[in-house]
Amino acid sequence: MRAWYLTVAGLVAAVVAAVVNPAAAGSAASQAWPAFVLVAGLLLVGLVAASDGLFIAAGRALSRACPTPALLFTGLAAVIVVVSALLNLDTAVAFLTPIAVSAGRSQGDQDRPPVSGALLPACILLANAGSLLLPGSNLTNLIVEAHSKVTANSFVARMALPWVAASVVTTAVIAAASRSQLKRRPEVREPANEELSAEPLRTQPLLGVGAVAVAAAVVAMLTVSSPSLPVAGIGLGAAFWRLRGRRISMSTVETVLNLPVLVGLMGLAVGVGTLGRLWSGPADLLLHLDPWATAALAAASTVVINNLPAASLLSARAVTHPLSLLIGLDVGPNFFVSGSLAWVLWISSARAAGERAGVRRAVKLGAVAAPLAVAVSVAALMASGAS
Repeated sequence: MRAWYLTVAGLVAAVVAAVVNPAAAGSAASQAWPAFVLVAGLLLVGLVAASDGLFIAAGRALSRACPTPALLFTGLAAVIVVVSALLNLDTAVAFLTPIAVSAGRSQGDQDRPPVSGALLPACILLANAGSLLLPGSNLTNLIVEAHSKVTANSFVARMALPWVAASVVTTAVIAAASRSQLKRRPEVREPANEELSAEPLRTQPLLGVGAVAVAAAVVAMLTVSSPSLPVAGIGLGAAFWRLRGRRISMSTVETVLNLPVLVGLMGLAVGVGTLGRLWSGPADLLLHLDPWATAALAAASTVVINNLPAASLLSARAVTHPLSLLIGLDVGPNFFVSGSLAWVLWISSARAAGERAGVRRAVKLGAVAAPLAVAVSVAALMASGAS
């Protein structure tokens, strides 16, 4: 029901913006829609990949390859960061969180897995921190970079070092806070199918539609300057194929897409984006800020109004330090649950897997990791000669 409140608020904001200034609202919508179309496509690609057992296979292989909690945490952290970069942080959170739950159970007591305090926070905190590498890794990247039209290769070249810095710092903070759990050496047991997925999986080849869709989406994001529609087409095609074969259900598609939330956030993005075009205050403020202050302002804005509307508001006009702004918008949501859509997906994914997400612990870890990761990432960005 709360999702529909967000939908109504977003639609009201978009309608008001269109009535007040249709031209500004149209410009704001033009800047925002590619990001939401892209994430919808990526979520569909992730759903099909999950139905094919790709994430299940990865979770099982990871559990076997990492016989200790410390190795399991390190391996999962690497997977989260890579999947967040290539397939978008929302996709990573939605489909890797159940794998983290199962992997934690495989190395602990069934009632209270000893490594869950490290694995579950890693799913949300590292997904946010790992979303700096590609334009499609985070919706905010697409919204902010809509003005510059940079290629994926150029974006990667400038953001690779900050991406590594944010990921390493966030991993280190979680590991340090969870050192007592990660030192334990419980007996590893094979996870059951029902622990890995909310829906039973049929036996099928892993190199199927899901693998092809993932590969095609990654290629599109790396090679196409505006990948939103191609990736959405890939996701729709793969989902239609699986729906036609009854490998996934329409209700599952609706749950994964969570259209009320996407529509609501896009409406808010259009509303505040229109405000940013009509009111010069945010642009004037950013004009006088250095890269450090720009990142700090962006991080604070995510906590107040979520990173997607914040991106639309702060980038409604040309930004002096767009990459520093992105660091704050991408990593800043680790400060609090209001920061990004990924937090909502994380909580619901953990609940669907039969585990409490541990929001309070994740927020405490994020309060330490976020400012450190933002600072180190901005330093890495400036060291590379960009801002």
